[in-house]
Amino acid sequence: MIFKARKHNSILYNTLLTLSRNIFFYKILNFKDTYETRIYLMFLHYSVMLFSQKIKGNKPDQINYNNLFFFIENNLRELGFGDVSVNKKMKDLNKIFYDILIKLSEKQTNLKINQKLLDKYFEIPINELQKREKFALYLNNFYKFCFELPTKNMIEDLKNFKF
Repeated sequence: MIFKARKHNSILYNTLLTLSRNIFFYKILNFKDTYETRIYLMFLHYSVMLFSQKIKGNKPDQINYNNLFFFIENNLRELGFGDVSVNKKMKDLNKIFYDILIKLSEKQTNLKINQKLLDKYFEIPINELQKREKFALYLNNFYKFCFELPTKNMIEDLKNFKF
């Protein structure tokens, strides 16, 4: 039996990566420019996108999820992680993604930013109320942008989001 190479579509990954590189996060909110921060931002954007699709009554696409994690795994390998480290890191990242997804959409029909989510992954101090509000405004604007996009073209059109 001949094995076929599975082709992975990088559009979602590249779009989320572009969104996570927005200078707003690093200059205005003073996030640390690290691999983990970018991954968390990618997960947050993807979660908002999935949340908007859920509200519209659409099911998430498993292929997009698989492709996203395929490219994250490849990047870890390019960073020099070995097989055992990659497997452990991927398991941890998968848990983080679902934690963000659950905290974002827990018992909600409208997007409301969970402060525990901000505290756990983005380390915005409680006394930095203005930064918290700016981050919440960014995410709400991103949610509205996603909600207005047709599901069919959502991934490609996300590149046009500006804040």
